Amino acid sequence: MTRDSISAVLPAYNEEENIEIAVTRMAEVLRSLPLRDWEVIVVDDGSTDHTGEITDRLAAADPDHLRVLHHVPNKGYAQALRSGFTSARHQLIFYTDSDNQFDVREIKSLLPLIEDADIVCGFRIYRFDPLTRLVLAWGYNLLVRMIFRINVRDVDCAFKLFRREVFDQVTIESKKFFVDAEILAKAKYYGLQLIEIGVRHYPRQAGQSTVRASHIFSTLKEIAQMWFNIHAKSRRSAKGK
Repeated sequence: MTRDSISAVLPAYNEEENIEIAVTRMAEVLRSLPLRDWEVIVVDDGSTDHTGEITDRLAAADPDHLRVLHHVPNKGYAQALRSGFTSARHQLIFYTDSDNQFDVREIKSLLPLIEDADIVCGFRIYRFDPLTRLVLAWGYNLLVRMIFRINVRDVDCAFKLFRREVFDQVTIESKKFFVDAEILAKAKYYGLQLIEIGVRHYPRQAGQSTVRASHIFSTLKEIAQMWFNIHAKSRRSAKGK
């Protein structure tokens, strides 16, 4: 099956300094590809700055290809992705963050791989983040790989391409930053095929990350709850056979 239409989802929270560049670059890249159709979906997750106004203006200029979903109030990163994924109209779903730390032109490297996989996961060849966040990310990735047996080196890399059918099976239940691990853990449970490819990562030039060390405890709770949910479901399925 030729997969020639893409929905690109950009979650955004208080990214007024980045969002216009992010949307414009994404649209330019998709427009340059040999696609039958495409769209960019911005999920404005309760921003308190001018993110919503800027994205509404951009969407009004190209309503055939640009859409904005507004959350009021802020619902969290996972729910922003869930809104974007469930509203996507096309065969493929791509997502990246709105902070311009990735080169969206690299989506061209992911597209050939999706013919042989359900999910193509980018991994940051070199990660430009503060040292504290790098250490936390290393520990988090190690923990998730061990608990869920996911053979992916950069679980929470915000540069992924999905077949639309993935979300016919995978339902997002997490609220915040565990969402990438949840998707991959459930994909493994359902026997979906994952492929990895290296992508470049760049320092954030504007705005501020919303990830904080204080999120560690809530994320660990989500990990424990998701492990229980997945394994409880496995046990129920086994008993039903």
